Amino acid sequence: MARRRLDVREAAEVLGTSVDAVRKRIQRGTLEAEKVDDRVYVWLDTGEPPSQSAALISEMREHLEDLRTQLEAERQAHAEARRIIAGLVERLPPALEPPGASTEATEGEERGSPRGDVQEPTERPWWRFW
Repeated sequence: MARRRLDVREAAEVLGTSVDAVRKRIQRGTLEAEKVDDRVYVWLDTGEPPSQSAALISEMREHLEDLRTQLEAERQAHAEARRIIAGLVERLPPALEPPGASTEATEGEERGSPRGDVQEPTERPWWRFW
């Protein structure tokens, strides 16, 4: 790969870090540098060939589009599931509704009194049989 020589400020811009971070990397030896006339220059690789970078970007965009398609399909499935659940909840019989959910109290009924459609047991309890 081709290399180019940059001063510390330019190297910091290319690497996306601060000037102090570049100086620290030079101290640790993770960046190759040389000192010429009291100026420090950093040697950086030019990177990958442009055609390979473009191919990677294209592949990532395709992957992103696939993920967007999957997300939209999941949103539609979730909306359908919510619609089905709402339909099932509407069909629940009143006996299965949670307490306090029913607002269909008749005028003559009081709280705690038995409803007219509930029948009292007509048979004797088993313990009275003996």
